[in-house]
Amino acid sequence: MTDLTITEGTFVLPDGVEVYQKTWSPPTTNPPLAIIVHFHGFSDHINNYYDLFPTLARQRILCTGIDQRGWGRSVRCKADRGNTGPTPLILADMAAFIHAQQQSFPDLPLFLSGHSMGGGLVATLASTPKYQSLVASLRGLILEAPYIGLTPEQTPSSLLVFAGRLAGRLLPHFQLTQKMVIENLVRDPEVQRQIKNDPLNHMTGTLEMFANMLDRAAALTAGKLVLSPGVQSVLVAHGTGDQCTSYEISKRWFDQQTRRVPAQQKKFASYDGWSHIMHADLPELRAVYANDVAAWVVERSQEKSVRL
Repeated sequence: MTDLTITEGTFVLPDGVEVYQKTWSPPTTNPPLAIIVHFHGFSDHINNYYDLFPTLARQRILCTGIDQRGWGRSVRCKADRGNTGPTPLILADMAAFIHAQQQSFPDLPLFLSGHSMGGGLVATLASTPKYQSLVASLRGLILEAPYIGLTPEQTPSSLLVFAGRLAGRLLPHFQLTQKMVIENLVRDPEVQRQIKNDPLNHMTGTLEMFANMLDRAAALTAGKLVLSPGVQSVLVAHGTGDQCTSYEISKRWFDQQTRRVPAQQKKFASYDGWSHIMHADLPELRAVYANDVAAWVVERSQEKSVRL
């Protein structure tokens, strides 16, 4: 990767908490055309994206992201694991990081990206009136297998959801480890092995985190959260073989929430048989997804702002 510039550091959140940040920059001979700010999913971290960000950077797309509070290298003790705080705090963290990147790269169109839980967070931010002006300043949204709804096999019962929300209010910082069948998340055996052996994938969250995650998904699914009219473009990518987040619910959300987005500025990209972790699906397919994202971003970057 000598052709790329890769930097690591920390980002200070509004309340003073420091989180880990990593950036992949294009070769100096080819300055960036755009920037992607990415937010990872549950029990994930920014170094867990294999060839996605290097592939995008080689196509003149600067990529940056943080290990959000509670995850990855931003965890400094066991009590930090999954301790994300409530949704308003998470959205404030996201907004601060996005704004900082806009200040650092004021001339680059910025795309906001998220995978799984991160995709649900991006959809939530883009549907929260408080952040409407920020969302309108973005060139677009990219949602990879977003957590808007779960597959029937993964959906908890209504009784369990009720109990979880009640417990989350009574014991918000109580931690619970949610074991996951890694084989249901990704098809590549080597990636399965790496995820299982990665100590940063602790699969632990506070009851508050789980309750808020369920509430966000429920609000998105029910249409209680309405996508901002200022959204310029939307790309949703989902595999039909996803055994975690629901392909059908993602498609329904896209159809209902992007009606005001111009047809040429929105796309639901369906990937036949692909698993939940699309960026690390079968080795021969990873470049397909990365190149699809790059093509979408480059084309939108060469256009003038289409703010509505």
